[in-house]
Amino acid sequence: MKRTIFEPEHEQFRDTVRRFFQNEIGPHAERWREQGHVDREAYVKAGELGLLLTWADEKYGGAGISDLRYEQIVSEENMRHGDPGFYIHLHSNLVAPYLGHLGNDEQKARWLPDCISGNKILAIALTEPHAGSDLAAMRTTAVEEDDCWVLNGSKTYISNGQLADLVIVAARTSKAEKHRVGLFVVEAGQAGFARGQRLKKMGLDSQDTSELFFEDVRVPKDNVLGDPERGFHYLTEFLAGERVVVAIAALAAAQTAFDLTLDYVKERGAFGRPIGMFQNSRFELARMRAEIDTVQTFVDQCVMLQNDKALDGDTAAAAKLMATELEGTVMDRCVQLHGGAGYMQEYRICRMYTDARVSRIFAGTSEIMLEIIGRGLGLDERKLN
Repeated sequence: MKRTIFEPEHEQFRDTVRRFFQNEIGPHAERWREQGHVDREAYVKAGELGLLLTWADEKYGGAGISDLRYEQIVSEENMRHGDPGFYIHLHSNLVAPYLGHLGNDEQKARWLPDCISGNKILAIALTEPHAGSDLAAMRTTAVEEDDCWVLNGSKTYISNGQLADLVIVAARTSKAEKHRVGLFVVEAGQAGFARGQRLKKMGLDSQDTSELFFEDVRVPKDNVLGDPERGFHYLTEFLAGERVVVAIAALAAAQTAFDLTLDYVKERGAFGRPIGMFQNSRFELARMRAEIDTVQTFVDQCVMLQNDKALDGDTAAAAKLMATELEGTVMDRCVQLHGGAGYMQEYRICRMYTDARVSRIFAGTSEIMLEIIGRGLGLDERKLN
């Protein structure tokens, strides 16, 4: 299906981005999976080409392009030709916007240039072992003193946890009111900040996911983003954009799996003919083609709504739900069409299957997305009772 949201300048940009991932990222993917993290140099090379924080103001070294389609292209080409464990979309679109939109002039001047160049890698620490998606249940605390906030607690499942130079940490700033939360930028090397070992996961082996520990970390007040009592509001405000970014990556993975499988069924033979000639194979691929095109149209529309600052939380939740659920379905069907080869790690589809499973969990589980959509329909028991 021809996608109509891209202009000629977007396609020219895509050509450049594709070559970057083919030449600089994809060839290292296997080694990165074995070592458990990408090389820091990957971010530097992406920065040199202007692929990080394309939306950031030119005075900080960014391109100043407030068009999510460019970031969409970077994510899509990374999924196709790079390595899904290279969390460039997390760095540029899930974490950096907190600095760009909540940071004051001094903070942006201090942090954004290094984030744009790739010299500093970003992470955000929200999830805690007992709380999961329930941010209101977090136990990490920040207590104000004369010149700083003292941070205590722990976070888990933190992407870029080993490599990150700057970590935005959510912490409660009130014992009595659970929704009074602040966002604190903790820098690598600060006293009391420690990283646990890299967590072993089902997939995304090159993504360095870790536990983080904070023991009496003295965070300067210059490292607080916005109002230290309005962090919960900020997190909610950014969720719509984050979820459409996840939807973009999930759908790009589904499209890549489809393409790999289509090529495979044309080449693999059974009973004297390509397996793609069997009715079941044709029907499975035809169904996937129709489903991917349908959800792609929806996600592309969400990108345009985000550009217009008109994307609401319910719509973003629906996009995240549909894209990640379809990603899981497509991966399962594609493994099946590969037969025994689909179960072998030497085949890319096998790795993609396990990589994809987390998409329905992070940035809010599918069940949480359904809750959000349902409440948007007025089906909230707190209002009905």
